[in-house]
Amino acid sequence: MLTVSAATLMFCAVLAVAYANGANDTFKGVATVYGGGSSDYRTALVWATGTTFSGSLVAGLFAHDLVAAFSGKGFVDAVALADPSFVASVAFGAATTVFVAALAGIPISTTHSLMGALVGAGLVASGSGVSLRSLGSGYVLPLAVSPFLAIFLVIVLYLAARMVVRRFGLGPERCICVGAVESDFLGAGVGTLAARERFSVFTGDIAECRQAAAAPRGGLPGIEIASLLRKAHFLSAGAVSFARGTNDAPKIVGIALLAGSADLQVSTIAIAIAMALGGLLHSQRVARTVSRDILSFDEREGVIANLATSCLVISASTVGVPVSTTHVSIGSLFGLGMVKGNAHWRTVGGITLSWFLTLPVAMASAALFHIVIGS
Repeated sequence: MLTVSAATLMFCAVLAVAYANGANDTFKGVATVYGGGSSDYRTALVWATGTTFSGSLVAGLFAHDLVAAFSGKGFVDAVALADPSFVASVAFGAATTVFVAALAGIPISTTHSLMGALVGAGLVASGSGVSLRSLGSGYVLPLAVSPFLAIFLVIVLYLAARMVVRRFGLGPERCICVGAVESDFLGAGVGTLAARERFSVFTGDIAECRQAAAAPRGGLPGIEIASLLRKAHFLSAGAVSFARGTNDAPKIVGIALLAGSADLQVSTIAIAIAMALGGLLHSQRVARTVSRDILSFDEREGVIANLATSCLVISASTVGVPVSTTHVSIGSLFGLGMVKGNAHWRTVGGITLSWFLTLPVAMASAALFHIVIGS
């Protein structure tokens, strides 16, 4: 039976992870919106926070597999899992790693940090009581593959979208019109031609669409491609943030349930709030990195990157596969940079290096916390 002080310590540690996650991850969903100039920083941040919060709450309905996966059962010794100092060490180790990276403007993975912290604290707590086989097949493999899937998917979507744009003339300066156009047809007399009006959907520049709408028989107001892309971009960014909530919150809830200091519903709500606060108060540095320093892009490209990210992350959340939203979202931006040839590779290299360092740093941090707390 946990004492009140031990339960409080562990729950505060879990909330620290959630806060750090919000600080490092919240803005990644709206990176293309802010970086592409579709929104100012404050509007993008509020949109990301609200949609992430919604996703975090909804995750409780279907993400039970992810909750179970990050409870540590299966690759950490049961004796260690029952130790309150182990749980607190995992949480504080992961939180410290993620939050320091957020302050430095480095987008790293909370998923990797939690995994590293579980291993680091587990090795200290139980020696050889960590199953590396379970770790590799259940965690490392999907985490390693997911960014490459994101790169592949975004390249396919980009090439398909470019083909459609060229085929139908759907550039941002164009619009989709529904109006009356003249067409020739055979009249009543043999061999005579007459003209009649029929309604048709066509693309044209903005002036042509306005002319069609103002024709005597009328038409519908044209839909400007630029305006349509802007709305789709904003919605797709919300989808990414929502997907991030569905994927990240259950992982932290898993640690909270391991702590045994609160039930599922209370943990989910408290973690969602902590994630939102972390994003609102400490997103600035990561926002600049993911929005401006990786590559430049337009509305159409932002929509493509967001669609790839949200589809992969929501799919992974649904089937309980532990992927990193950071790796997927940054992978999508990498893919855009590769196919366009305008990636800022120095920044890309720095981010990739930080990914390799996340695991050992989180392991060392959690191990140190366990030595201090458990002594």
